[in-house]
Amino acid sequence: MSLGEDYYRTAIQTPNARRGQPTRVLRYLCQQQPLDLQNALGFAGPITVIANACASGSNAIGHAYELIRNGRAERVLTGGYDAISHMVFSGFDSLQALSPTTSRPFDAHRDGLMLGEGGAVLCLETFESANKRGAKILGEIVGYGSATDAHHLTQPHPNGDAALATMTAACERAKISPEQIGYINAHGTGTPLNDVAEAHAINRWAGGHAKKIRVSSTKSSVGHILGGAGAVEAVVCLMALREQWLPPTSTLQTLDPICQFPFVNKPIEAKPEYVLSNSFGFGGSNASIILRRWV
Repeated sequence: MSLGEDYYRTAIQTPNARRGQPTRVLRYLCQQQPLDLQNALGFAGPITVIANACASGSNAIGHAYELIRNGRAERVLTGGYDAISHMVFSGFDSLQALSPTTSRPFDAHRDGLMLGEGGAVLCLETFESANKRGAKILGEIVGYGSATDAHHLTQPHPNGDAALATMTAACERAKISPEQIGYINAHGTGTPLNDVAEAHAINRWAGGHAKKIRVSSTKSSVGHILGGAGAVEAVVCLMALREQWLPPTSTLQTLDPICQFPFVNKPIEAKPEYVLSNSFGFGGSNASIILRRWV
């Protein structure tokens, strides 16, 4: 978006200026960034660009996981990123989704999200490939689920139906039960509608065990990175598994009563074997990833 803004700003303000415009057009193509990355690192292969709103990062990791699991690739570079621009900020502002105070996911008095900026990239590969090249294995992706909620363009289903479906599918793929999940990195944007839908989904998915699964949203610390959120939060989950601690929702003041699960509001030591990361986006995009500790 920022490249598009620069292009049109130049075209309007100095119509006869052509300097830099061809480059801006080229860089605007979504496949150009991964092509540049391939050229810089000296490798080649098919490129898939997933633009699926705020679930994009998790979808990209899940897609890479499926490619490797189905034998279609030995090694995949995958992740997500997003950059703040005037248009993105204006869009969320027009929806009245931005917090005028601070983002407080799952807080009873939450009033919106904060935008962040960043990205993360992971190398996914078969165990044989990693072992052969002596790679340091950080963790294992064991489950992935995705679903579409056609409820509303920008609002999730109030009961979190699609979120429930993705968490259930991820557990089925991993062949584990909700009781084995030690921590959930929630999508947790801090908006009134998103958090209540996700809380409902977690409560329904875990049932009576919900009261034992610790949950937090790290968006309180880094903001909502949109298309990059799922990738960044997957890295946070890997850090939690490797270092045996849980990241907090640092801004929580009063937990919403809808949450039947214990909420992490300060860093704590823990020993989870499995963690689950949720990513939900506009247009009904939903994705869940389950990671396992590597020992």
